[in-house]
Amino acid sequence: KNIYELNETQIAKLRNQKLGFVFQFHHLLEEFTALENVFIPSMISGIPREDAVRKATELLERFGLGERVNHKPAELSGGEQQRVAIARALINQPEIVFADEPTGNLDSENSESIHQLIKQLKEEFNSTILLVTHNPELVKLGDEVLKIKDGKIA
Repeated sequence: KNIYELNETQIAKLRNQKLGFVFQFHHLLEEFTALENVFIPSMISGIPREDAVRKATELLERFGLGERVNHKPAELSGGEQQRVAIARALINQPEIVFADEPTGNLDSENSESIHQLIKQLKEEFNSTILLVTHNPELVKLGDEVLKIKDGKIA
């Protein structure tokens, strides 16, 4: 499908249903709980609330956040916030996940936790993960690695 032929509504639907995003800064909605931050994209895509909540709860439990589902982002550590952001990116089972420096703002312990989580996701989810990183350990996870130097593929 040629995305240039899509209107704004179709592009939004494509982005919501086929793509997942993980940013260096989590971009969680501060007024919502971890659970709400994760299930909102499912509800936007038309999944009934009960199913969205169940799926979000399962993801958060899987990411070691079962006891933190009702906490708002300000009540979570940086590593926990990033795991919530990853769960949010995966809730609609996207075909492609774009991850921009997902460990860039984390200490070494939380970076390792996210590293292991991405490794697990790579093995278990059927999504392509496009990862931008300066972390040599994350680079090792790639099936294909492109290096960019001075704005050019090196």
